Parts: sequence; structure tokens; C-alpha cells
Amino acid sequence: MTTISSFFTALGSEGSPADRAKDMDLYGWLIGSWEMDTVRHLDDGTIQKSDGEIHFGWVLEGRAIQDVWIRPKRPAPSTMYGTTLRIFDPGIGGWHIIWSDPLNQDYSRQIGRAEGKDIVQIGDDSRGLQARWRFTEITADSFHWIGEERSAESDPWQITYEHFARRTNC
Repeated sequence: MTTISSFFTALGSEGSPADRAKDMDLYGWLIGSWEMDTVRHLDDGTIQKSDGEIHFGWVLEGRAIQDVWIRPKRPAPSTMYGTTLRIFDPGIGGWHIIWSDPLNQDYSRQIGRAEGKDIVQIGDDSRGLQARWRFTEITADSFHWIGEERSAESDPWQITYEHFARRTNC
């Protein structure tokens, strides 16, 4: 077995362990591949549009979910190529969210929880800003992801990114 296939065999998993299955439902529905349309909201009020792809999978013996976000779709040169590791913590009743985009040197830690029908993740990014990422309008085959930031608790949230995702068969 080659080194790379050994790595992916050790990393990947077919699903979550039976004793954690219920806890994994919050993000488990995302497993699979998605395509997305992205809207970036710039400070001057203009927007930039692009497309992209997202792939979610079970990792670490099914105790975590990892994803890869790529914008624009391959094979175009990437402007974003990052990964999130999502790990449920029964002690806090929430998820540790760790985002890394080495291409843009963008890193974030958040805590994720259900809020009504949405999933909301709140934490700080590598610039010291407060970040809130929300999965909204969730169906089995689509979701709307909204990225927001602010400098201080008293500031209003400013939308920076929106991703409109649709499940694919790949």
C-alpha cells in the first residue's frame, strides 16, 4: 500500500460509532459532495461571484467530520482551498470547529450548535475578529451558508460571504 493510500485509509471512516450516532446528526447530513455558488460582500458594497465545490466525510474512526472547500471549482486555479474539522464534545454539548485555509493563511476556531432549524458556529478568526457562520435553509440536498464578522460584541454582524450549496452525485 502506498503512503498516501495508507494515510487516507487511516483518516477516513464509513460512519460514526453507534454510541455517538445521535450526537453526529447535526453535521452528519452533510456527508457527500456539493457544488456551490458564492457571493462575496466587499467593504465598499460591491459583490464578487464565483462557483466552488465542497466535500464532507467521516474521519478519525467516525468521531469527527472533515470537509474540503474549494473555490472556484477545479481545475481552475484556487482562490480558496481549505478544510474544516468538526468534533462533537459531549462536555459542552456542542462542536469544536477548526477551519484552516493555508492558501490565504485564514484560520478560525468556533463552537457550533443547533439554533432552531439552523446550525450556528461562533468564534474568532485569525485577524482577531468575531466570526459567525450559519447553515440556514437546510434541506437534504441544499443549504445556504452565511459568513459574518464583527470587531466587537457591540458591533452589528456584517455579511462577508454567502454560499448556496447543492448536493451532487460525485
